[in-house]
Amino acid sequence: MRNYKLRTDLKRAVIGTFALPLGIEPLNLPAPNQGYTLEFTEGEDGEPDGWSFHVVASHDRMAGLVREAFGLLPEEVTPIAEVGSRDAYRSMDVFIAQQPLPFEHFLETWEAFEPVILEDASIGVGANAEDPFVEVFLDSWKGLLIHVPDDMKGQVERMLRRHSLREVEHTWPEDLDEQEMPSQVREVLQIEDEESPDLDEVLLQMRERWDLQLDVDPTGNVDDAGRELGNTLWYGIALCRPASHMEQGGAYVTMWVTAGSVAEVEQLAAERLEHEGRWSFQNFYTLDRVAFDERPEELGDLPMRNRPAGVHLVFEEVW
Repeated sequence: MRNYKLRTDLKRAVIGTFALPLGIEPLNLPAPNQGYTLEFTEGEDGEPDGWSFHVVASHDRMAGLVREAFGLLPEEVTPIAEVGSRDAYRSMDVFIAQQPLPFEHFLETWEAFEPVILEDASIGVGANAEDPFVEVFLDSWKGLLIHVPDDMKGQVERMLRRHSLREVEHTWPEDLDEQEMPSQVREVLQIEDEESPDLDEVLLQMRERWDLQLDVDPTGNVDDAGRELGNTLWYGIALCRPASHMEQGGAYVTMWVTAGSVAEVEQLAAERLEHEGRWSFQNFYTLDRVAFDERPEELGDLPMRNRPAGVHLVFEEVW
């Protein structure tokens, strides 16, 4: 694991008594009401009724609050991570663990990445459990979502009172459009040289530790509205190891591919690398669909429609 560093040149923004994470720079952003809003959820299919708390608190209070909220989770949990997507047809990338894992395993990884999770305004991380259904999730704006069944509502309220937080009518002003917040997101990771991990690599490390997979149908290709897209253009950076087990090192292999699903992209990438014989495909460091107009100059002659699946360009970066 390559260790990340947070930038030391950023000044934390404070609105009144409300400290923001380093990743948010306000532009005439009003101060929120620190506290929580509460929403009732009626149980379905035999599930119990539940309550969703959305908690907004100053950055200096959030670490302790999150740690205490984790105490609501049972012994096995399913980690979740969300990050704003670069995909042309999806606004958010949601990663979910394939299997529940011990809470201590989840917490060990959380502790390793807690500084960047608390500061970076483009990533949200948390966990849930099925029996009982409990979720604790810190979103990208560092609001804390806590969902619990009805019989745990009082426990959460007492916990929040210990942190001097009360129910409020609204946290951020009601007329504030969350999609057009008067603020901007800024990078919080220190990139000193090519050995410095960026957010993509930090997310990849989390994915490997928790076995997170992108929460999409790997055999389909739809947009956020559920419309079938057919074959699209994909841009991916594959993490590869030497094909020979006797060799060390590895490579990032960049590929431009036409395919109709994640599974097909992975198959085409693995087959191309196997045919060339130098590298063995491990997984994708990043993989996104790209609008046709955003294709590189090298693919200027690529037909817009009726393209068969295939790999168009390959570039290697050996390390």
